[in-house]
Amino acid sequence: MMFRLNKKLLISISAAAALSLGLSACMENASPVGSNAPTKASIDGGVNYPVVNDKTGPYYINTNAHNADVKYGRTPTQAEYEEWNSDVMADGTGLPEGQGTAEEGEEVYEAKCVMCHGDFGSGGGGYPALSKGNAYDLHKTLTNQRIKPDTDGPVRVFGTYWPQASTLWWYIKDAMPHPLTDSLSDDEVYALVAYILNANEMEIDGVEVDDEYVLNREKFLKIKMPNRDGFEPNVAGPQGPENVRKFYANAKNFGGQTYDVKNPASRCMKDCQEPTAKVVYIQGAGISDFHPPLSTVRDLPKEKENTNFDAKKAYADNCAMCHDTGAAPAPGDKSGWAALTAKGMDKVYENGLKGTDTGMPAKGGSSLSDSQFKSVVDYILNQSK
Repeated sequence: MMFRLNKKLLISISAAAALSLGLSACMENASPVGSNAPTKASIDGGVNYPVVNDKTGPYYINTNAHNADVKYGRTPTQAEYEEWNSDVMADGTGLPEGQGTAEEGEEVYEAKCVMCHGDFGSGGGGYPALSKGNAYDLHKTLTNQRIKPDTDGPVRVFGTYWPQASTLWWYIKDAMPHPLTDSLSDDEVYALVAYILNANEMEIDGVEVDDEYVLNREKFLKIKMPNRDGFEPNVAGPQGPENVRKFYANAKNFGGQTYDVKNPASRCMKDCQEPTAKVVYIQGAGISDFHPPLSTVRDLPKEKENTNFDAKKAYADNCAMCHDTGAAPAPGDKSGWAALTAKGMDKVYENGLKGTDTGMPAKGGSSLSDSQFKSVVDYILNQSK
């Protein structure tokens, strides 16, 4: 979902979201087509056309695909469903009891979070920052616009940008740390939230969240985020869904455009460009004079063979985790390897070097050269003779 600041500053929208929302807005009030009339618009402005007589709207569907059996996955057990069907809402619904201090949260963070989110939540390696300093001061930067190359832009981190702290608690509990999701206790989550609040120099009910501040459910519900009123449409309360639906019904609310400006709900499926529009192509653009000149050579350096290569050790380091645990045929499993070698050694090598769609990564995910990897394959097969 895209949000916009109340002061009309567009702050977050991707190209894909823009296209999706633009199309959804066009389809919002699509005309009925026989009995294939669209259902009520969804919350983001899109609509669903029911399948009637092998058609959805005016278009035919692939009946084979719609009626195909699902070959992967399974129905979750009731225990699994209950484990993951957890919501933590802004009003406290779903928020469990527990407690933790920022000091305790720092220990958890250093053990399970710092490798992705950086020291003190500074970010790095493609993972988002969680803090950049005092949230209250930096919240004012959300109205900044980069109208000059050296202009500071808005700082969007948890403390400055997120409207509700409940989202942070919920996300940490259900999705962190990667890839051991849902492995933290409730007390550890409270401690991590306290640590992040501390890193953002935030207060709760006028009290600074310092290292020894004990965050519990009662205090958590008193958190007031600086940007709690910074988004539109207003999603809070029982009218939240309808507010969102009405917002996206008009493309102008989120920077979209419609073909017929006099009829914002009109849809356009072809020849949508205004006939008076002039298309101008830039000629001679780009850089062509490089120093030194760009290389057009496409060969790779020859691999240097390691005469001391130990195939048995390479197997233990790169392959045993799957082949010794039953996830793949083990050395000595004659029947398991016979089915593969029956296709010929060239095919066995190819599957190993390129990987397969059944879970075998290319070269087992190793950095071995092609010849080294083949030596490992030979080692495995020799144990199976």
